[in-house]
Amino acid sequence: MGWEVGEIDNILGQESFYPEMQRQKRNMLILDLPLPEYTVEIEVSLQDSSYLDPIRDYFKNINLPINISNVQTTVSNISTTTVCQSSDGNSSCCFCENGYAWPSTVCSDVMPCPSPCLESALPCGYMQKMPFYGPYCEPQTEESCGMGEPIVMNMSVRLDADFQDDLKDSSSVLYQKYKVDLEKAFNASYRCLPGFVSATVTGFSPGSVFVNYEVRTGAASFTQLGHSNRGVPQFLDSSYHLNPFSFTRVITNQTNFIVKPSNIFEGDTVRLTCEINSTFTNATWYHFGQTISTSSQYSIETVLATRRSILKITNVTTKDSGSYSCVFIMSSPYHTEIYNATETISVFPLNVTPNFEDIDVTCNSPEVQAKPFLLSCCIDRHLQSLKISWKVKGTINITGTSILSGNCTEYLLNVNESLCPPEKSGAVTTYTCELETGHGARRTRSIEVTYLRKAHITISSSTNSTVSEGFGFNVTCKSDVSNYDSISWKIQSGSDTKTVDCVTCIKNSKYSATSVLTVMSASEDWRGTYICTFSQKNLDSSANVTIEVISLPLKQNILIDPIATSIECQVPHTLECCISAKTVRDYRVTFFVQQNEFQVEKRKKDNLFCYMYNHTEKECNKEKQFEAYCRFVNRIDQRVDSEHIKLHLIPDKKISCSDKLGIGTEGAILIKPCCDVKNPNGFTRGNTTYHCIKSSWKVARNDCLSGPINDLLSNAESLVNSPEAKAQLPSYLAQLKEQTKQELTTINNSSANLGAIVNILDIVSSIPAEAEEVTMKNFLSTVDLIVNDSTTEAWEDLNKEKTRQSSLLLQSVENFSLRLQPVNNTIPSVSANTIHLQGIVVKENDNTNYNKDFLSRENLTVKVVIGENEIQTLTQNSTIVSVMYSRLGNILPQSTFGYVNGLLITTTLSSNRSQKFDVNMTFAKKDLSLTMPQCVFWNFTLNNHRGDWDTRGCTPTELGNYVLCSCNHLTSFSILMSPDGSSELIFEDYISYIGLGISILSLVVCIIIESLVWKYVTNNTTSYMRHVCILNIATSLLIADVWFIVTASITDQNQQMSRDICVMATFFIHFFYLCVFFWMLSLGLILFYRLVFILHNTSKTTQKAVAFCLGYVCPFVIAVTTIAVTLPKNSYTRKDVCWLNWKDSKALLAFVIPALIIVATNLFIAAVVIIKILRPTIGDRSSGQERKSLFQIGKSVAILTPLLGLTWGFGLATIIKNSHRAFHILFSLLNALQGLFILVFGTLWDKKIQEALLKRNSSSKWSSQQSKVRTLTYERVPVTAA
Repeated sequence: MGWEVGEIDNILGQESFYPEMQRQKRNMLILDLPLPEYTVEIEVSLQDSSYLDPIRDYFKNINLPINISNVQTTVSNISTTTVCQSSDGNSSCCFCENGYAWPSTVCSDVMPCPSPCLESALPCGYMQKMPFYGPYCEPQTEESCGMGEPIVMNMSVRLDADFQDDLKDSSSVLYQKYKVDLEKAFNASYRCLPGFVSATVTGFSPGSVFVNYEVRTGAASFTQLGHSNRGVPQFLDSSYHLNPFSFTRVITNQTNFIVKPSNIFEGDTVRLTCEINSTFTNATWYHFGQTISTSSQYSIETVLATRRSILKITNVTTKDSGSYSCVFIMSSPYHTEIYNATETISVFPLNVTPNFEDIDVTCNSPEVQAKPFLLSCCIDRHLQSLKISWKVKGTINITGTSILSGNCTEYLLNVNESLCPPEKSGAVTTYTCELETGHGARRTRSIEVTYLRKAHITISSSTNSTVSEGFGFNVTCKSDVSNYDSISWKIQSGSDTKTVDCVTCIKNSKYSATSVLTVMSASEDWRGTYICTFSQKNLDSSANVTIEVISLPLKQNILIDPIATSIECQVPHTLECCISAKTVRDYRVTFFVQQNEFQVEKRKKDNLFCYMYNHTEKECNKEKQFEAYCRFVNRIDQRVDSEHIKLHLIPDKKISCSDKLGIGTEGAILIKPCCDVKNPNGFTRGNTTYHCIKSSWKVARNDCLSGPINDLLSNAESLVNSPEAKAQLPSYLAQLKEQTKQELTTINNSSANLGAIVNILDIVSSIPAEAEEVTMKNFLSTVDLIVNDSTTEAWEDLNKEKTRQSSLLLQSVENFSLRLQPVNNTIPSVSANTIHLQGIVVKENDNTNYNKDFLSRENLTVKVVIGENEIQTLTQNSTIVSVMYSRLGNILPQSTFGYVNGLLITTTLSSNRSQKFDVNMTFAKKDLSLTMPQCVFWNFTLNNHRGDWDTRGCTPTELGNYVLCSCNHLTSFSILMSPDGSSELIFEDYISYIGLGISILSLVVCIIIESLVWKYVTNNTTSYMRHVCILNIATSLLIADVWFIVTASITDQNQQMSRDICVMATFFIHFFYLCVFFWMLSLGLILFYRLVFILHNTSKTTQKAVAFCLGYVCPFVIAVTTIAVTLPKNSYTRKDVCWLNWKDSKALLAFVIPALIIVATNLFIAAVVIIKILRPTIGDRSSGQERKSLFQIGKSVAILTPLLGLTWGFGLATIIKNSHRAFHILFSLLNALQGLFILVFGTLWDKKIQEALLKRNSSSKWSSQQSKVRTLTYERVPVTAA
């Protein structure tokens, strides 16, 4: 029991209260000080609690104040504050009297005394250890324990019972029962907590049964709550099964959660600090409910002494944004407290925005020189601790000054022209701004500055500003800046500006920074101011020069009349040079004849303006040929000469043809130009050739172009020399296709028009074309039109003239496909009847092979494959284009070594490659009867640039009905195959070879026999001449057969033979076969002479001379004349065999006609001889021996002539197309056995020879050696036509 009058340390015993008080008073000190006021706490211990109330009453009723004189003290107030009742030997239960409360300093330490019942009216006592020395209850104030605003504690406890859904319904009976019972228990157990107000159940949740409730009380300590929790079960009946160890309090508002820095950016290091004012056993951190463990990014520092935990997150990203929770746990058996605090952090990207990503700066620009160039980097918010730096890297080291302005950093460049030399124009300097937040986040952004220098351009012309039409010139542009991106050329004429789009005429040199525009033939389109522009990035540097194009006729636009003519001596002949009247300018025109210059007269003729000169040739001592031409000179003294006029002086010769066309002797040739009054230009290209036949000029050949084709050719020549050739090409090709279709009949009937179309295609193929489907189809359709079946004869004429037009057509398609420029990175597939084009564009890292299949309308196929290893060696955007032709291969000059037996395929590659490039092609055979395939390509350089098939670099592999060609280069390919001798012709071949072997052996035997019996059988003139003839016939036939079997064997083995050897072999075969017939004629004439001219006797020498002239000179004259006439026209021999040509020149007639005439003559002689022998005339003075000789000659002639005649008769039959095979067999048989016939009927049948052989008592055994000989058959023998 305590009072406020002093401190009583001893305990009163035996109720001796007053004596003790007296003792206390005696012990008090008297101080000579101002009278202060004291509060004295006096503890009174009572062994009997029944004295408690009397003592309270006593002190209440005491009269105050009380003066204690001996110590000068006045007791002003005595109050009972604290009453303690002993509960056991070590502690007491203490109570504060009304109006008093425990001081706040011990509020968290006092523990409620166990309450025996639920009576809330009973005061709450608090346990104190004995002896109790205070502090005691004090007058109740706002600072006292349990006073002030109560706090709400959120608590929960678990009932070990199954959760029922009624507990979710606050209006249910079960809910209400639980609520009432539990609230009574809570209120009873918690009522003695300091400042307790109430305990209220707020709900139930599953998980057994969790009871959620609120306790409104003062600041109760962890121990106090645990003590109160322990008492709750005693106020509940046992049916509740309350788990006394599950009391939990969640505290959410007593944690100090600090986040640093306040503005968080990616890359920062963030510190999250949680601090509470209570002890705890452990701390846990959560991010979005997931426990955070220590790692390379997260570190946790928990210090129990300072009651805090720190989570450090390094190098944060936006993924680290979100809610973070710190959880502190303090636990005891009867109470668990959880301190929970949550903060949401936002991690912002540190966005640095430069004012430029990249920028071009012209160093020598006046604007840049006058004002510093500004670079800047900004972030999207202001930061106090922002650190900034700039770094410079590049070959051009231009630095600047850094300035911080708000949330931006600026860098002022000090651009100096001297730091940007021309050779470094285009160099890139990287400026990097680096910004740091001060908490670890760092960001850099780079600005690439391309320093450019406006180039100094010089331009010059090779023509000194003027050039004549038709003349070439070049314009050279040079820059002091070599690192340019592109060069463009434009021509400005008045208000019109044209872009020069000509790949072939512009040559750029990167090394020397030079561009040369070369104009091969100037025209009005090239007149104007030339602007050369070097572009680097967006900086253009230009220079210009003006070129004036002076008018001058083009050589091809000058008409000469005549082109070739004959002239008489001392007679004037008019020579003309004409140009279109529309192009007349002030030209000086003169004529040159044999290097002598003459003045001209002018005259307008229809649409032409002509310059004429009447030439009179005065030097007439001999026939001669000379030339004349006219010369046009313009005002700048540049000139052009016309084509030359060929003049043939014919002195003292009879003029056969003479009219307005010209003069000429019989057979003379006159060539005139093609005049066309309907044509605006007055004439068309080409010429007309006339022959003087029977005193009249007859048109021998018309090579004039039609008007539309002439215009197409002129337009093509203008187009290819135009500055805008590429842009105008599509429309021209459309016009070309339509015009060719309309003029197809004209083209079919005129090789000149056909050749002109080929020239046009060749011209336009030099212009790069965009790979638009329409453009490609127009070009290919034009090619298709001129190779169809209707143009076969025109192509034959061109090939006969040894032109290179067919080869040129193939080359033009190659050039066109080679120069195709992809559109949208593709090459479309285009077909035009007999032509099909496919291609690809090579892309970067292309790992696929090139595989294209083609199918013609005749169901022939060809496949082109290029392996991926080859593709990968090509540069990006290269093109591979293949073109298949089903007709073009047939118009090319035919090879002597085989026939084109498949499709023709062209494959071109736009990349320039010097090394080998492997390609495989699989051709389907067209004619399965042909064998021995050869893989060939068309070599444009062979045959005097007319082209021919070549096998180099290609290997064939026969695969049944297909041939695989593996080649190591690209161009136009096909397969050549030879006829298969194993079918119908094998029988004739055997006959020919065996028969020729027998024939040669027989002839050798014949010559040997003649030599053996010569002196026995030549005892008279008639017999002598007979054996001379027989010996020469055998010798000539032997030589002819040997020549023939050699050439035939070479041809059969497909070995290549030079043209000269073939010509020589043909000449000798022709010559010696003629000798055979002419010696037969000599034999017949000798017989005729001896029987008819009986009275006339000629010496042996004379007869021999005549026979040799007839037997060798006449054949030689015929053979030489034949080769002289046909060889210059390349029509002497056939293409597939060494024998006289039939199809082109009919040279075979030079053998057939003499042979048949001789056969007919000998048959006539044989008939006369037979008649004369059977009816001898009076006066016949022939001796018996001579009569026998004549009779023998008659037999030989009568038998050999029909045999030889019949042989060559069958030979003529084989010329007829599709003749019966029997004629070929009979001809081969009879022709091969001619030697045997001569041996039998010319030698062995002669009785005198038989007698002579018997006289020599010699017998000869002749063995035949079979030699494989080739006779003359349908396709390979001398009398047939291929």
